Amino acid sequence: MTTAKQTEGYRRLRLPDIPRREPDEVTAYDHLHQAGNAHHLAQHLIDQGADPKTLLVTADRWIVQDLDSFRERARYPDLLIAFDVDPESYRSSNGYVISEQGKPPDFVLEIASASTGPIDVGSKRDDYEFFGIGEYWRFDETGEFHGARLGGDRLVGGRYEPIPVETLDNGGLEGYSEALGLNLRWQAGRVGWHEPISGRHIATFADERARADAERAARVESQRRVRQLEAELRRIRGD
Repeated sequence: MTTAKQTEGYRRLRLPDIPRREPDEVTAYDHLHQAGNAHHLAQHLIDQGADPKTLLVTADRWIVQDLDSFRERARYPDLLIAFDVDPESYRSSNGYVISEQGKPPDFVLEIASASTGPIDVGSKRDDYEFFGIGEYWRFDETGEFHGARLGGDRLVGGRYEPIPVETLDNGGLEGYSEALGLNLRWQAGRVGWHEPISGRHIATFADERARADAERAARVESQRRVRQLEAELRRIRGD
C-alpha cells in the first residue's frame, strides 16, 4: 500500500506521486493546459490583485487533511486554486496538506473522463466537502460521464449546495464562481473563464499577441509620422 514517504537526507515527510493516469484522462490536459487555460487564469487572478507569492494554481498532486490521514482520504484534482497559502510548503510536501496550509483550497475542478466520471460526481464530491473546499466544479465535454456538461457546488454551512447553471442563448452553459469572481462557461465542448459584467473571456495568449502586434504597429506608424514631419520641416527650411 502506498504511504507518505520520507525524502533522503531530509526529515520532512512527503506525499507520494499520484498514480499513473489512465489514457482517457488526457482530457484534463487538453482542456486546461494544452491551450494555456490554467496559465491564463493564474495571470488574470494576479492582475485582479492576487499575490503571486501566495497564490496556487496547480494540479496533479494530492490533497489531504494531514500527512497521517493520507491512506484514509486523499484526492488529486485536475485543477486546484488556493489564495493566501504557502506554495513552497506545497512543493515540499508534494501536495496540498490542509493542516500545514491552515485552510482548504478555495476551488477545485475536475474534467470528466470515462474512468473518473462516476467518482467525480460521487465519492470525490463527498471528500471535497469533507475537506471544506469552498467550490467544487465539474466540466464534461459531452455530458456523457458526469450526467451534465457543467456543474458546481458551493460549501454552505459545511455542506455542498448546487451552484445555479444557466443556459445561454448560444447554447452554452454558465455558472458563477464566487471564489474566482468569474463565470465558468461550457461552450461548444470547451471550458472558458468569463468576466461577469462584460461577458468577455479573460485574456489569452492570442489576446496578448494581438495587443503586442497592435502596440508594435502603433510604434512603427508613430516613427513613420515623425520622419514625415521631419522631412516636411527640412523642406520648409530649405535644408
